[in-house]
Amino acid sequence: MNIEIGRGKSARRAYGIDEIALVPGQRTLDPSLAETRWQIGGIDREIPIIASAMDGVVDVRMAVLLSELGAMGVLNLEGIYTRYTDPQPILERIASVGNHEFVSLMQQLYAEPIKPELIGQRIKEIKDGGGIAAVSATPAGASKYGRAVAAAGADLFFVQATVVSTAFLSPESVTPLDLTQFCQEMPIPVILGNCVTYEVALNLMKTGADGILVGIGPGAACTSRGVLGVGVPQATAVADCAAARDEYYRETGKYVSVIADGGLITGGDICKC
Repeated sequence: MNIEIGRGKSARRAYGIDEIALVPGQRTLDPSLAETRWQIGGIDREIPIIASAMDGVVDVRMAVLLSELGAMGVLNLEGIYTRYTDPQPILERIASVGNHEFVSLMQQLYAEPIKPELIGQRIKEIKDGGGIAAVSATPAGASKYGRAVAAAGADLFFVQATVVSTAFLSPESVTPLDLTQFCQEMPIPVILGNCVTYEVALNLMKTGADGILVGIGPGAACTSRGVLGVGVPQATAVADCAAARDEYYRETGKYVSVIADGGLITGGDICKC
């Protein structure tokens, strides 16, 4: 149902995860019979959880441990771990500063350039530990370091930005990443995001992506919706993008994973998505 915002401006009601509930059906199921296995890019997992590509969430050790548990963690390739050989003292400095010093410290720390050799080293450390080497970069970072990621033997490459589309407008001096070409040329599965609408999700799938990330603004650490005013409540975003996935599957026979990125707190939230 369309809602009129003002003259000539209409919208529709969208729902967040906490605004909906699952309705019990006629049959019930013992938890031991519940099947949570899933697959992305040919990789099978037992637990449907992907830890976010944030320096404070996933490091090499966490990526290995999550893999052992049957889940997955994604390492940020444009953060602390690829700028500093020994990231531990850097993380301790970040944890020790107050709110007033935080921004200036982060600007100082991120002035250190990314070292391509550390990208390969971190991927190798995850692989040597028996983990799934899932890594993440922005479109600009993917264009710059994609070859190094593939050469290092990564298993999955997440190309992430606040909003990703196949029709990115940039200054004449900047050549945007061609997502279709990138997906075709990368020898490993590529996951693209983030998006929140049916149309954009469908276009991202048509690039050849093996998965898409859905969510703009729902995460606890995300300010996109509050600061930029951009986003769609997560339940509606996931439903719309899942509908695009189903349509794409009917057309091509290829099943693309839809990943709800952000706003999930409880097991019930996972079930809703």
